[in-house]
Amino acid sequence: MASQDPDSWMWARAREMLERAEKLQRQFFELRRSRSLRPTWEPPVDIFTTDAEIWILVALPGVEPEKLEIIVDGEILGIRGERSLPPECRHANVQRLEIPSGQFERRIELPRGQMELCSSELRNGCLLLTLKRRG
Repeated sequence: MASQDPDSWMWARAREMLERAEKLQRQFFELRRSRSLRPTWEPPVDIFTTDAEIWILVALPGVEPEKLEIIVDGEILGIRGERSLPPECRHANVQRLEIPSGQFERRIELPRGQMELCSSELRNGCLLLTLKRRG
């Protein structure tokens, strides 16, 4: 086996990781069409499970609670809403715009069996949902 130069290997590996991270970011923040045919974006989520519960953490910076809708429909969890630009930014020149705004929708398939939404808390720019198995 030929040995590789450690510096070139590390840079190649770092470049691969950055390309994957950029691809993931594009995947989550690209515009899509929702069921109502309006353009939407999908917020990124982290999902944690135990035998009895599921915790879902949704990144929603700047989303007001009254502009948020959470629906459990069978084995699908739907999260919809809107992120508006802060009023003071609406008339400014855009230098960079990386945090999506406008309508968003995320649909997450839940495990088989009836799940019940027990709590939802919006804090520090994230929505934390707790779901438990019924029965």
